[in-house]
Amino acid sequence: MDKSAQRRCITLCLVLIAGLSALSGRLVYLQVFDRARYAKSAENSYMRKEVIQANRGVLLDRNEEVIGHSIISKSVVVDFNHLHEVAHVAKGVACKQLRQTPEWHQWAADKRRVKINSRVLSLVNEHKDNPKVLVDAHYEYLVSELARPLGLTQEELKKKIPLTRRGGEKVVYQGLPSELAVRLKDLIRDRRIKGVFFREEKRRWYPAPELASHLIGYTNRDGQGMAGVEKSLNDYLEGINGYEVEMRDIRGNVMPSNKESFFPPKNGLNVQLTLDLGLQAICSEELDRGMEEFKGVKGCVVLMEPNTGEILAMSNRPHFNLNQRDKVAENGFNYALQATYEPGSTFKIISSSGALNEGIVTPDTEIFCHWASFRPGRFTVKDHHPYGDLPVWKVLQKSSNIGAYKLGLMLGPEKFFEYAQKFGFGRKTEVQLAGESSGILRNTGNAVDFSTNTYGYGISVTPLQVANAYCAIANGGELMKPYIVRNVTTNSGDIIAENKPTVVNRVLSERTAEQMRMALKTVVETGGTATRAAVPGFTAGGKTGTALKHDSVKGGYIAGRYTVSFAGMLPAEKPAFVCVVVIDDPQTTEVKRYGGTVAAPIWQKISERVATHMNLSPTEEISQQLTKN
Repeated sequence: MDKSAQRRCITLCLVLIAGLSALSGRLVYLQVFDRARYAKSAENSYMRKEVIQANRGVLLDRNEEVIGHSIISKSVVVDFNHLHEVAHVAKGVACKQLRQTPEWHQWAADKRRVKINSRVLSLVNEHKDNPKVLVDAHYEYLVSELARPLGLTQEELKKKIPLTRRGGEKVVYQGLPSELAVRLKDLIRDRRIKGVFFREEKRRWYPAPELASHLIGYTNRDGQGMAGVEKSLNDYLEGINGYEVEMRDIRGNVMPSNKESFFPPKNGLNVQLTLDLGLQAICSEELDRGMEEFKGVKGCVVLMEPNTGEILAMSNRPHFNLNQRDKVAENGFNYALQATYEPGSTFKIISSSGALNEGIVTPDTEIFCHWASFRPGRFTVKDHHPYGDLPVWKVLQKSSNIGAYKLGLMLGPEKFFEYAQKFGFGRKTEVQLAGESSGILRNTGNAVDFSTNTYGYGISVTPLQVANAYCAIANGGELMKPYIVRNVTTNSGDIIAENKPTVVNRVLSERTAEQMRMALKTVVETGGTATRAAVPGFTAGGKTGTALKHDSVKGGYIAGRYTVSFAGMLPAEKPAFVCVVVIDDPQTTEVKRYGGTVAAPIWQKISERVATHMNLSPTEEISQQLTKN
C-alpha cells in the first residue's frame, strides 16, 4: 500500500473513532445525566392511565326496594391525534368517495377493502403538498354522518369537536343508550370514520325519580354525591376507582402486548334507608292533591316512627326529577329540613306540657282566658273567640293564645325555654342529611317576646324539628335522634355500620306524655280546631298551627299571608306514626286559610292511607266516631 492510501485509511479510521466516541459520550450523557427528563418525556408520550370506574353502592328503602343504582352507558370520545393523522383519515375520505360509485354495492367486503386501500395511496400522493385537504374532508364527512344520530345539528357538533385543537381526547356526548351506541359503532366502522371511539361509563339511575328527590339527592358526572344522602354518605357509596396503565404508539393506538399494570376497582357499599317507598308515594300524592286544591306555594310532609326516630317519608314541594335534574336550581330546596317558619299554635305544646310535667297544673285546672283580649302590661294577647274559663286540655283543644301565655307565665321564662330546648328546638337534629337548619330560639328577656313565643311567634323551627318534638309526646316522653340510614353493607351482606334508636333526653314523664296525647286527641274531636283531621276507625291527636308570614325584607308580618300546619299522631293512645303537614302561603279562597282547614284535611287523607299501608287495627267503631264528631 502506498503512503497516500495509508494516510487516507488512517484519516478515515480517526474520523470513525471520533464519531463513535462522540456518539458514545452522548449515550452516556443521556443514560446517566439526562435520564430522568427523557424517561418522563417517554412516559408522557407513550403511557396512558385508563381509569376503571368502581360501581357505586346501591340505595335501598327499608323493604329493600331499590331507590338508586348505577347503570352502564356509553360516552362518545374524539381523539384529536387521529383526526390530524393524514394516512389515518384518508381511509374515511376514500370510503366516502367510493360509496358514491355505482359499483360499491356490488363489491364484496374484501374487494371494498382493497379498493379503499388503493384509493388511500392515490389520495395521499395527490395531496402530499397540502395534506390538510384530507384532514378537512374527513372532518366534514365525520360531522355529516354523526350529527343526526346524536341528535345534534352539524354546527352544534362542530362546536363540540373544534378541528383547531391538536392532540388529546374530548368527550363529546355522554349517557348514550346501549342500542344507539351499537348502531353508531356499526356506522363508524362501515363508513371508515376515524378518531371516534366509545368509552363505557356508569351513571346513576333512580327507578322512582320524583319520590323523595330532596332526601335522596343525586350525583354529578364524576359520580360524586351532590345532595341528600348521595352527598352525606358519599364516602360509603362511591368506592375506589381502579386503573390500567397502557403503552401506546406515537399515533395514540393501544399496544395490547404492553400492558404495564392493573389495579382492580373497589366497589362502593350499599346503604339501606329507613324510608318506605310505599309511604313516600302516599305522602307525595296527597301533598300534590292538597297543594293543588289549596293553591299552596310550597309545602312538605314528614312522617316518622315515634318510638325509634326513623324517618319513614319526607316529601317536599316544589320538587324535581332525579334522572333529569332540569329544575334542581329552582326546586332543590328541602323545605322539611332547611325551611324555617314561625310554627304558630303547634308550639303551644311547650307551655302546656311543661306546666303539666312540673306539677303546676293538671289537665282539668281552670285557666281564665278572658274574653278574646288580655292586656297584662303594655301589650295585648288576643284570641279569635272569647273563651272565659278553660281547663288546660281545652286550652289546646280551642288553641287559646291567652291560655298558652298564662301557662307559660306559670312555668316561667327560664323553664319555658328549657323545655323548648329539651324538645329539640333551636338546634339541629343532626340527621344524616346536608344543609339542615337549626331554627331560632332566643330568650330575649323581653316580656312581649316571651308572650308571643308561648303561642309560636317570634321563633323559627323546621318541619323536622316539629315532627320530632311530637314524637316525644307520642312515645312516652323521650326525644329521639331522627335518622334516615338503617345500615351500610357490603355486596355479600356484611354490616359495616348500623344506626340504632338513640334517646337524646327525656322531655316529659310518661304520665305527662299520656295526658298530652289525650288533650291532643280532643283537638280532632267535636269542638276542636282540627275536626277535619279525624280518620274513620281510629283515634287521632294533634295540633293545628296558623302563623302570619314574616316579611324578611321590610320586617313585620304580611297581612293575609300564612304558613299553616298540622302536627298529629295515630292512634292517639299508642301512636304508630307521627305526621306533620306544612303548607306555605295557601292562596285558596274556598276556605279560610287555617291549619285546621288546609293542613288538617291533607293530614287526614295521608293518615288514612298510611294506617291501611301499615295494617293498623282500628281503635274504635266508625259509627261511634261519627256520632262523637
